[in-house]
Formats: sequence, C-alpha cells, structure tokens
Amino acid sequence: MLWTLLKVLIALGAGYLIFRIGYVMTRGIAMPIPAPPPDGELRRVNMRYRCPSCGTEIRMTKTDIVDPVAPRHCMDEMDLVAVDGEVVEA
Repeated sequence: MLWTLLKVLIALGAGYLIFRIGYVMTRGIAMPIPAPPPDGELRRVNMRYRCPSCGTEIRMTKTDIVDPVAPRHCMDEMDLVAVDGEVVEA
C-alpha cells in the first residue's frame, strides 16, 4: 500500500514537472521578438577585430548603429575576426 502511494506521488511530481517545462517552453516560443531600439541608442553586439599590422585585438560590445564600421589601428582598418563568437572567414 505504501509502495503504491509512493509510486503515485512520484508519477504526479514527474507529470507536474513535465507540464511546467512544456508550459515555460511554449510561453517562450509564443513571445514576440522585441523591436530594435531607435537609432542613436546603444545596441549589444559581440564583435572581435584584429589589426593586420601589429596583431592587436579588440572586442566591440556595444554600438549605436546596426552595421558598425571597423575601427582603425596603426593607421589601418582592422579586420573582422569573429561575430557573436563565430569566426569569420577572410
């Protein structure tokens, strides 16, 4: 009797957990993508640049435009190395 009650409680707990996970995932899918910020406000980016002359690397984390211009170092335009953690092929 006690063993059966324990099995039922475990099954109810697992069912509730599966329901909550499904509910949270469905709610996440149903949410619309937020609108981009207006021009002039900073946007979060993850870009890495490397200087072709000396090899100095920098990481850009925020910008006010969608497609930022590469920064300059050693009087040269820096090469884009990675965007959002993925390496960019030259």
